[in-house]
Amino acid sequence: MAEEDLTRQRIRPSRYGRPNGEPAAPPAPPHPPPPQAGHTRIDLRRRARSRQRRRWAVEGIAVVACLVALGSYLTAGDPEPDGETGGGVPAGAGMPPGLPGVEGRDLDAGLVSPGLRPRQRPPSPSPTPSTPPTSAPPVRAVLAASMAEAPGEVDLTTVGSRDWVHWGLRGAESTVRKRGGSGEIRDEGGTGRRGGWDDNQESFSWRDGSPVASVSGSPHGVYRCGAGSRFTLAVAADGRARTVRLYGGVWMARGRLDARLSVGGPSRTLRIEDRHTSRSTEFTIRFQAPKGSRLVLTWTVEQAFSDDCGNVGVQAVALR
Repeated sequence: MAEEDLTRQRIRPSRYGRPNGEPAAPPAPPHPPPPQAGHTRIDLRRRARSRQRRRWAVEGIAVVACLVALGSYLTAGDPEPDGETGGGVPAGAGMPPGLPGVEGRDLDAGLVSPGLRPRQRPPSPSPTPSTPPTSAPPVRAVLAASMAEAPGEVDLTTVGSRDWVHWGLRGAESTVRKRGGSGEIRDEGGTGRRGGWDDNQESFSWRDGSPVASVSGSPHGVYRCGAGSRFTLAVAADGRARTVRLYGGVWMARGRLDARLSVGGPSRTLRIEDRHTSRSTEFTIRFQAPKGSRLVLTWTVEQAFSDDCGNVGVQAVALR
């Protein structure tokens, strides 16, 4: 029994599975489980790289699409008839959300005022009420008259910058006018016998006459004899202030100058006389009247002091 126990003790395996007395082999290192089919390390790396490339491709396509849409939006004008904008992007294509610079823009109408929400147009300006055309204020009739001693020499070119007329240079019916003048001075005739003379105290000169271009120191004039005889002259009005100078005189008579406007309003009367010889004067008439009206001057023999030929005379009229 003791021998049997000894034998059991001799052959009892050790902790390493070897009988007592024999050296035990060290335990084998653990091995990884064999890889399953289709899941090798190389396959896993390939799949990871493939997924990364697909992710990069998707992100690149998204960036390109955003850039194309943004460029089309910035350069697009009004929609073409076929429904596409000039840049080839379909009309109404929206911009990707979150892109900078999109706020405050209207994709269909272009840029709008800052601060407005997309597709919100600024209010239309209120129409300016049209003002009816205003007519020019009516011209007020103005008339003033004065007289002074006539100067010894009169330059009609200077004093008649707008128009002038001289009478008597070549007889009772002779008339010289300003060349290129306005033609506003008119001789409307008169009553009584008309004659011419060439010994006036004053002389007249001009350098722009027609039909006689220039004269220096002319003493000529015309006259009408007898009480009630008269000259009638007229000057056309154009709405602006004008000045008329009438150079006239009397011989053994009293002359009366009546100045009036054809449209009514103020009138003026001036008189000069000489019972024994002649006297000359310069009448100055300032007037303003509506266009189309006239200043009318009547130079009349109010009283004759000679049975021979008491008269009134006219040498020239100048307008400026």
